Amino acid sequence: MLDPRRLAVYVVTSGAFGPGRDHRSIARAAISGGATAIQLRAPELADDDLLAVATELAAACRDAGVLFVVNDGLDIALACEGAGLHVGQDEDALDIRRRLGDQRVLGVSVADPGQASAAQLAGADYLGVTVWETPTKPEAVAQGIEGLREVVGATTLPVVGIGGIDASNAPTVLEAGAVGVAVVSAVAAAIDPVQATRELASAVGRFIAARAEAGP
Repeated sequence: MLDPRRLAVYVVTSGAFGPGRDHRSIARAAISGGATAIQLRAPELADDDLLAVATELAAACRDAGVLFVVNDGLDIALACEGAGLHVGQDEDALDIRRRLGDQRVLGVSVADPGQASAAQLAGADYLGVTVWETPTKPEAVAQGIEGLREVVGATTLPVVGIGGIDASNAPTVLEAGAVGVAVVSAVAAAIDPVQATRELASAVGRFIAARAEAGP
């Protein structure tokens, strides 16, 4: 079973932020800043290049004790011995789980309680929900905080919020029941990606500590 704490500070890489901001540098900065999970999202890379980057980052994440997930690349996830895979609704999660095996993490993006229930039945380990609109993935439909709450209430799986999140609004997402926050531009586009990750991790840590102190 996936420990939800591994999803608390989840950084998704992107190659869209200019020179010096490639997938390797973003991931390594996030690891240094305290990320608990890294997702390699690199649709622009050819398979050979993607495998090279994935293999390097999988090793770096293993060394750091950070969860590593590949986005929409089952063969890459298997070949690089990564921790797992994240897929959207355009993939058959049940078939993906069968091919991925039981020892690797499977995340599924969902938009409503029905999709959440289906993903759980298919064997997903965690779910991702787009909370607010984001230019890094304009095709994703934002569900808002109430949509996030509905998904959380429909599943026993850990849920991660993504989309328009940074250190300032991360507590709002966690308050809605998410176990963690996933970000792209909040780290990848930051002047100092390491510091941006630290600030995000600090915001998440303060919320978790305050909730623990308040009790059930």
